[in-house]
Amino acid sequence: GLQGDDPRYLKAVATVKHFAVHSGPEPERHEFDAQVSERDLRESYLPHFEMAIREGGAYSLMCAYNRVYGKPACGSDLLLEQILRGEWHFPGYVVSDCGAIGDMYLRHKVVSTAAAAAALGVHTGTDLDCGNEYASLIDAVHQGLITEQQIDTSLIRLFVARFRLGIFDPPEQVKWARIPITALDDSSHRVLARQVARESMVLLKNAGHLLPLRRDLGTIAVIGPNADQWRMLLGNYNGIPADPVTPLRGIREAVSPRTRVLYALGSDLADGFPVLAPVPASVLSTAGGRRGLDAAFYASRTLSGAPLFVRVDSTLDAHWGAGAPRADMNVDDFGVRWTGTLRPPHTGTYRLALVGTVKFQLYLDDSLVVQSLYPTHDGEFPDPRFAQTEPLLLQGGRRYRLRVDGEESYGEAELQLLWATPTEALEAEALQVAKRADALVLCLGLTARLEGEEMRVQVPGFSGGDRTSLDLPAPQERLLERIAGLGKPTVLVLMSGSAVAVNWAQEHVPAILEAWYPGQAGGSAIADVLFGAYNPGGRLPVTFYRSVSDLPAFENYAMAGRTYRFFQGKPLYPFGYGLSYTSFGYDRLGTSRDTLRRDDTVTVSVAVTNTGSRAGDEVVQLYVRYPHSAVTRPKRDLRAFRRVTLQPGETRIVTFPLAGRALAYWDPDAHRWVVETGPVVLEVGASSADIRLEKTITVAAL
Repeated sequence: GLQGDDPRYLKAVATVKHFAVHSGPEPERHEFDAQVSERDLRESYLPHFEMAIREGGAYSLMCAYNRVYGKPACGSDLLLEQILRGEWHFPGYVVSDCGAIGDMYLRHKVVSTAAAAAALGVHTGTDLDCGNEYASLIDAVHQGLITEQQIDTSLIRLFVARFRLGIFDPPEQVKWARIPITALDDSSHRVLARQVARESMVLLKNAGHLLPLRRDLGTIAVIGPNADQWRMLLGNYNGIPADPVTPLRGIREAVSPRTRVLYALGSDLADGFPVLAPVPASVLSTAGGRRGLDAAFYASRTLSGAPLFVRVDSTLDAHWGAGAPRADMNVDDFGVRWTGTLRPPHTGTYRLALVGTVKFQLYLDDSLVVQSLYPTHDGEFPDPRFAQTEPLLLQGGRRYRLRVDGEESYGEAELQLLWATPTEALEAEALQVAKRADALVLCLGLTARLEGEEMRVQVPGFSGGDRTSLDLPAPQERLLERIAGLGKPTVLVLMSGSAVAVNWAQEHVPAILEAWYPGQAGGSAIADVLFGAYNPGGRLPVTFYRSVSDLPAFENYAMAGRTYRFFQGKPLYPFGYGLSYTSFGYDRLGTSRDTLRRDDTVTVSVAVTNTGSRAGDEVVQLYVRYPHSAVTRPKRDLRAFRRVTLQPGETRIVTFPLAGRALAYWDPDAHRWVVETGPVVLEVGASSADIRLEKTITVAAL
């Protein structure tokens, strides 16, 4: 895993976050007080952390911004002292979410000074501050708020982690220190990225066995805002891949040489939220009349003096990473100026934008129209990678003077010029492209710019990183219905980080594939599934509800009515659901014993057979339910799952160990786990709504 397999040294430190009860609302995350029942805390909000710590061995944990029961998570003696270190015996260190210690006095106002916040954090076990407040620990000591010995406890934990990373040992003693730079993004990593993406794909619908498509179709139209934007492959918080493969590129590389692949953007991402695509070379001109922009590179970020060298860039899409444009340049002090003209193809409303890690300014006809602000005037630190203009009315065919200044002073150096073109022509172009095709692939969904941490977004369906609707955004829904209405073989590829209520598509579109945010090789993986090079075997890790009205409010943290465990309605797609290009049968559910005690373990076994004509993966799921419990229990509880690959006609016995302790519930009166005696129904199936076999065992007293 991430931490490696060396008995002495850690390869890296895995940090589990955000501890705990951290689910929004996003705009209130720095001051929200999460109130949950003791049972919900223990049975729903903490088990995954406990598994990561006690079973996975994660050596670090990040505490959250919010309060829990009135106390900041990074200053909670219940979470950090009693549970994490007391009950789970966590040996590692705790780091705050960035700014969370400052939130204690600035937002939560549980203390009044930075020194008091720092003392509270260290007192309760937050060893490392992602922020500046721990610089006040000296003042805290002088004020008697904390002792040096108490601070030493955190220092010891942090230095032990550094010792375990081998930071103080000679590199020749630490095998992880000898990994060459050439190992980064090598061929094995790209193969792994593709395989991970393929395994995550979930086939939601495949009416009439439309999929897999033939590779030798005459013409395929790939349409949608997620089809050819590589940033749509990535979720919130990510690196920048060296060679990202979009769905359009993946499909073009997968089809036969005789197949034509057409493309159209089709729609905005959401109302008031256009797609920002790279500005193409065809609309850019240099002073000498060539396509592209003149680029001048300077030895200083002040862009003073004569440039070191000049060249023509066909587009503004610079990715220097931790390096510089040329080896003789200072990686943390250089500047670039791009100049030329921009000639829009149509009259209409445009937006220009820059995304990058360098400081930038964009001028149009010598007027500053957008620049990066970091930090902002109020001291907040927004994502420094993105800024866009207000809507600009541009005349088609007119040449506008364009200038972009980029100033590099720290870290990685990336910069890309983007634009949003008039929406009026997008759908018309998509319809024309679709009419020329034999099959249609619609790449729709969301983006990390709409759903993520503290997004500065307020458009229909989205608020500050939260979603106020589960529906596909309105412009995409309109596009979907118009394109699918042509009656051609149509595949909907969803790209999102959360559930999307595609109710209309489920009724009218023959095939639907959930691709999530599939990462750098996502386009290749999508094509592998669409054309049958890979049989999809992913299963939904969340319930797809039909409407936001099926869910409680953001502020309500009670589990009642949520998830497959407590939801009483009919979901669009249930938890654990996913289709395959083959079929599977279940038989011979058995147990190693019919009576189980708390400290015992029973082995559950089931025979699973590939009853179809091609190899495929089945995810066998073991649920339990409690028909006669004296307390409220979930409808069913997932207790184990296993993914198996089976050849056509192959049968395999799949086994699961089930401990008696796994059947416990939390008793809030006794403040402990309780295993009830009586019958327990074991269910095995292909999803939470597709139970194939069941068997009742008895839990006996000790």
